[in-house]
Amino acid sequence: MRAPLSWLREYVDLPEGITGREVAARLISAGLEVETVEQLGADLTGPLVVGQVLAIEELTEFKKPIRYCQVDVGTANGTGQPQNIICGASNFRVGDKVVVVLPGGTLPGGFEITARKTYGKVSEGMICSARELGLGDDHDGIIVLPPEHEAGTDAIELLEIVDEVLDIAVTTDRGYCLSMRGIARETATAFGLPLRDPALLDVPAPNAEGFPVRVTDPGCDRFVARTVTGVRPEARSPIWLQRRLQKAGMRPISLAVDVTNYVMLEIGQPLHAYDHARVTGPIGVRRAQPGEKLTTLDGARRALDPEDLVIFDANGPIGLAGVMGGQDTEIADVPGDEPEPLIGEGRGTTEIVLEAAHFDPVAIARTARRHRLSSEAARRFERGVDPLAAAAAAQRAVDLLVLLGGGTAQPGVTEVVTEAPPVTITIRADHPDRVAGMTYGRETVVRRLQEVGCTVTGSDLLTVTPPSWRPDLTDPNDLAEEVIRLEGYAALPSTLPRPKPGRGLTERQRLHRRVGRALAGAGYVEAPNYPFLGEAQLDALGLPADDDRRRTVRLLNPLSDEEPALRTTLLPGLLDALRRNVGRGTGDLALFETGLVFRPTGDEPAPVRLPVTRRPSAEEIALLDAALPRQPRRVAVVLAGSREPAGWWGEGRQAGWADAVEAARTVAAEAGAELVVESDRHAPWHPGRCAALYAVAEGERTLVGHAGELHPRVIKALGLPERTCAMEADLDALQRAGAGLPAAPAVSSFPVATQDVALVVDAAVPAAEVAAALREGAGELLESLRLFDVFTGEQVGEGRKSLAYTLRFRAPDRTLKAEETTAAREAAVAAATARTGATQR
Repeated sequence: MRAPLSWLREYVDLPEGITGREVAARLISAGLEVETVEQLGADLTGPLVVGQVLAIEELTEFKKPIRYCQVDVGTANGTGQPQNIICGASNFRVGDKVVVVLPGGTLPGGFEITARKTYGKVSEGMICSARELGLGDDHDGIIVLPPEHEAGTDAIELLEIVDEVLDIAVTTDRGYCLSMRGIARETATAFGLPLRDPALLDVPAPNAEGFPVRVTDPGCDRFVARTVTGVRPEARSPIWLQRRLQKAGMRPISLAVDVTNYVMLEIGQPLHAYDHARVTGPIGVRRAQPGEKLTTLDGARRALDPEDLVIFDANGPIGLAGVMGGQDTEIADVPGDEPEPLIGEGRGTTEIVLEAAHFDPVAIARTARRHRLSSEAARRFERGVDPLAAAAAAQRAVDLLVLLGGGTAQPGVTEVVTEAPPVTITIRADHPDRVAGMTYGRETVVRRLQEVGCTVTGSDLLTVTPPSWRPDLTDPNDLAEEVIRLEGYAALPSTLPRPKPGRGLTERQRLHRRVGRALAGAGYVEAPNYPFLGEAQLDALGLPADDDRRRTVRLLNPLSDEEPALRTTLLPGLLDALRRNVGRGTGDLALFETGLVFRPTGDEPAPVRLPVTRRPSAEEIALLDAALPRQPRRVAVVLAGSREPAGWWGEGRQAGWADAVEAARTVAAEAGAELVVESDRHAPWHPGRCAALYAVAEGERTLVGHAGELHPRVIKALGLPERTCAMEADLDALQRAGAGLPAAPAVSSFPVATQDVALVVDAAVPAAEVAAALREGAGELLESLRLFDVFTGEQVGEGRKSLAYTLRFRAPDRTLKAEETTAAREAAVAAATARTGATQR
């Protein structure tokens, strides 16, 4: 909601000199989210005046239309002589009043105006459009003003260019702040000033002479109809009204539409204006019937749902209730071929029927989402509109149409009302004290609740009736929050909680954090993603039809129709992040993510519906938990480009499948788990460069994930760089197989003894199996083992390979002797020979 400070002052007598930032600070302290304070006209300087076009010379020798104009600016130029100005717009004629900036002025953006020669003529200023003055985005033509303004009048003051606008992010529970009335109420309370409520109007009582209305659905509990006749078709919205709409972020259209938008912004009650001549019979409210269609004001032909609440007449639906009106009954345009100016002649009709109704918020919200039609009216209705403001809003609109359009208010007043009992809340006077942890006292509690608009009775036990514009106040804690926020959150005492002994992070949470730190230390960047995916992403990964990852949990109300399911793997989100970064110029990438995936088995029972009138029992909660899918925590990495960059030190190194496997080893080390790596075939990895990751615990192996290079078809389908690699593993499975928190390595002061060994084995023997045999045979003196060379060729024979390892030996309490090192090395070789059939080179 954009709230101009000049408009706000109409309802609250703010102190002179108070700035928009000071008002914003008070509103923020009261709990509103003021995002920005926009300074309008701060970089515009005059002279900016009203000018009258005296003559126009068309310059035809150029590729585009150019006009050389004589403009009377009164005495604003100091001479009283007309200004000669070049202009490329054609939406004005001789005699029109326009906005002129004279030499010496500066337009928004620091554009200085001087007399200069252009198109063979000297231009002494500029005739301005709305966008050039910062009044809006319209740049199709210049501003044409009403004829009553004298040439030479200061246009900065006339157009109310200089102002401050508060841009407020209104949360769903404060729908009343989607109006100047609501923001003014909060401002008055924040400054301790009285409020001039724009909804306090003298409204005539309903009578039988009003426009006929028939409400047949409980989704509408209040419907007010008023009629204005004799509205001048040529009547236009005055500049002040148009400027207020523009500052609030809306575009002026016509008098009738501008008036309804203005009242909606002022009071918060959406209205709709119908052309009386286009309405047949009485207006009614009902649910849509099967097969009905409606062309809304945006020109879209919409198939209506039986749950849609519609406005109808004798010919059928004429509007989506609370969302958007229909095209068949919109206010008729004034015929004519003249171009539409921004501030000039208006459009309208002679007889107007005004609707001010109150609809069920849930019904309006569902209709708006069903039709993907988020209108200003729907935003207000779905957050809660004051039902008692309908009659006042209709009266305000009638008054403006009579005043500005020369119309006549008909005496008939229609008001269809379904009375609802008032909501009352019982609250102890010290309840806000107990919630806040500080003492307010009964007088403060009562005063603050009354400032909100509540009616309060009682002594120690208060009976509170919330105002009609606050449907969010439903229980004592809501009232306590109102007292606390108005007294100021900054006044609340700060008290650190005292956790009970033994509480803190779980082992699962600790592992999650350790893995994140380890991967970050290895050069990976964390890239969290939304937990949603679609069938197209699973197809791009090349998953078989019977793959468990294709069994998903679908959302009833997804954020995107392209991603309607909860993720079963972390790879789609990470690969999408990688592709997006590559597309923006980053070629060398290493990303990781840890998070939950959702793996339903298909055997989960249907979820129970929990009660809202009492706390659910332990059995009900257990049944609800049983309906949930498995949610294992997983870790995934993706790599592309160079793993080691090139530089003056030499060539770089392309990221490969081994880096993905090494990332898995890093994760397993943090879990204290022994990891065994074997060749495998598993989508979406390359069949010849895919490793299965097994965690070994108590002699049993558990498959925990896969790593390697992605399949070329997957890379092509997703638009990824060549040789993109990935790893994904189950963190929970690694934790179960691990030994818990890894022990810190011991630091020995004794020297290390290094021995190299080269073993020849069959090409089918995994290097990991040879390394495991060497490690087992070397005994406890072995500190580390590293494969540093793999060789194939005639020297070792066909179908054979040579694996060269570096073995590092160290004792924690002594310097090793050569005999001890040699014995440990020979024992390692003997174990490898017995287990893998290796021979020493």
